[in-house]
Amino acid sequence: MVIGAGLPGLAVASELSRHGIPSVVLEGMERAPRRRAGVRDTAAATERSDLLRLLRGYASSHALDVRHSTSARTVKRGGAGNQWMVQTELGVLRADSLVITDCPQNQVRRFLRGAGISSGRDIVASLKALGIYLVGVTELLAPSTREIIRQAKVVSDSIAGGRLLLA
Repeated sequence: MVIGAGLPGLAVASELSRHGIPSVVLEGMERAPRRRAGVRDTAAATERSDLLRLLRGYASSHALDVRHSTSARTVKRGGAGNQWMVQTELGVLRADSLVITDCPQNQVRRFLRGAGISSGRDIVASLKALGIYLVGVTELLAPSTREIIRQAKVVSDSIAGGRLLLA
């Protein structure tokens, strides 16, 4: 399950698809303000825009499950196999792993507190142990396009590695 249908979310979904792992991409977290990329460099903004266009094309041509009008309201762990249960306005979706993208860390912390999950100083290590991954999530500045793609590859490789070990 990928929460965030912007550039980071589509990058992760595309990478997971290349590993043969299906995913559902939700628009984002309920009531989470959409963060602007903060790219001042015209060339970087053009690069980001071009990449987003390519990722949208990939998602469409490969029939990735992108739900632009669906937001994650809450998450909790439980059910069969201790999966993540993501409450949306349309019902509950279940997932082995969650990827949260494109929002400030403080928003992620609030969202996770609502699920009863506390994270220490090293939020990334704490969450990875629970099957939650972050892409494009930072304290202050939005990551570069190159950094988002790097994070998407690392996360999808990690998820794919876990799947291969379980299969």
